Amino acid sequence: MIRTENLGKEVLTGEGRLQILKDVSLSIAQGETVAIVGASGSGKSTLLGLMAGLDTATAGEVILDGHRLSELDEEQRAALRSDRVGFVFQSFQLLPSLTALENVMLPIELKNDRGAREKAKQLLSRVGLSERLQHYPNQLSGGEQQRVAIARAFASEAQVLFADEPTGNLDAETGETVIELLFSLNREYGTTLVLVTHDDRLARRCHRTLRLRAGQLVGEEHNHPEVADA
Repeated sequence: MIRTENLGKEVLTGEGRLQILKDVSLSIAQGETVAIVGASGSGKSTLLGLMAGLDTATAGEVILDGHRLSELDEEQRAALRSDRVGFVFQSFQLLPSLTALENVMLPIELKNDRGAREKAKQLLSRVGLSERLQHYPNQLSGGEQQRVAIARAFASEAQVLFADEPTGNLDAETGETVIELLFSLNREYGTTLVLVTHDDRLARRCHRTLRLRAGQLVGEEHNHPEVADA
């Protein structure tokens, strides 16, 4: 589903060129759950952004579901994201002027699906928010906003779901509830899940953990998520 070949990213700073990622090669299969871990500044979120086509690499290649991202223009990358990719961010990224229901309906409507309202209602019910359909983001708690974001991510029927520190802004108990939801829906939909986290306990819930240090892939661990679930 996702492959990177010698992926690199440099940015220009006041002090010169800064290498954020260097020679990252990896492969993620359809339906697999993969955690990317590492210290702050190790390049985790940059790698996620490149794999999702939100950013462009300065070296190497990302192949997303058979498409070489370097061969696509911004419009084509946006179309590919809209069709194949869902996102859950640490900061929720909900549209403040839309209700919970409207936020979840949006990616469904973008696909010209006439059943958007009903599908969005079902998903919000699935994440325990059937009583909050008409609430705006500022009327919801952090945990509720993240549950709306998860419902929205699955609403797009994406083949790949990218989650960047999905519990970063939540307390431990709320974070646990959100993670249970994420993995439960992921199993249900058979999505490929790639998540960035600094939480090793969360990483062990995934099939594999990829470890980044100073922009380079330095390790890979195979986990036993069934055991972690027990």
